[in-house]
Amino acid sequence: MSEDLNATINETQTSNCPSNPTAENIGKFFAYCLIFLVSLAGNTVIGLIIYKTKTMRKPINFLIVNMAMSDLLFAIFIIPRDIQLLFIDSWLIGGSLGQALCKLVYLLLNVSAAVSIQSLVLIAVDRFGAVVYPLRSPLISSKLCPFFILATWIVAMAVGSPGLASVKLVEFPRGFVCLLHWKDVFRESSILENHYLTMAVVFAIIPLVLIAVLHIVIYIKLKSQKSPGEQSANTEQQRQQRERNVLKMAIAIVLGFALCWLPYVISAFLVAFGKHVISSCIFLYVFTVANLMVRASCAINPCICFVFSQNYRKGLQTLLR
Repeated sequence: MSEDLNATINETQTSNCPSNPTAENIGKFFAYCLIFLVSLAGNTVIGLIIYKTKTMRKPINFLIVNMAMSDLLFAIFIIPRDIQLLFIDSWLIGGSLGQALCKLVYLLLNVSAAVSIQSLVLIAVDRFGAVVYPLRSPLISSKLCPFFILATWIVAMAVGSPGLASVKLVEFPRGFVCLLHWKDVFRESSILENHYLTMAVVFAIIPLVLIAVLHIVIYIKLKSQKSPGEQSANTEQQRQQRERNVLKMAIAIVLGFALCWLPYVISAFLVAFGKHVISSCIFLYVFTVANLMVRASCAINPCICFVFSQNYRKGLQTLLR
């Protein structure tokens, strides 16, 4: 959905909005460089910590690594392209390789977000089972977790692949440009609007509502739990404290994802149902910030893990030694 929205807004963009392109590009350049470095270092370290620390090889941490890998792909393939387009408004590579890279960038933009939101849902389900039904078998066991992770990538690619036919590398006098040609593939004019709406509802609104409900139930359960007796009171309190710490980290990750992506989702709704708003200067300014926040999402998760989890901080200290 991300690349589709960029193309649609660029087509209707007005040139009457006051701006300083040089200052804007310099600001974006430093922001993109910071996001790239933090994402590359943070997400790589998250993967290394789980790989080297056997006690942390649990479903919730595997799901966090799954998000980290999707964020890492986003940073490696998307951010350098964004930096290059600030100074050279065309693709540097043509031919079959350029065509493949054009389609790959489009696919990864959509796949990264879809993998992340599915991982967040699975994390919420895992915490729900661990807190609400602690004596039952885990809803997402260590054996089943790899299959769930594989499923997130399969679903994400299945959702992002239909639009690949509309992505083409076109040669202009000023160079190669990666463009979306929805009308050439899908004749009906309402297809693009329906696509925005479906993606926003299925991969943003419904998952975030489900995640919110599950976390509310988990919070209520933790608040209502009582220690079974004096002998096991300390053990029970320690377990509840661990659950609360994990819950805080999970909620922070969800909020970080929501804050980064909801402005973009709102923009998608405006594109679908309020096209007269797209050409306004205010919308273009807001969209620029929303676009930057989407890019920043790939660097936020590792920072949240190190802030809220002592285990990740210890793992980082071990790696640095």
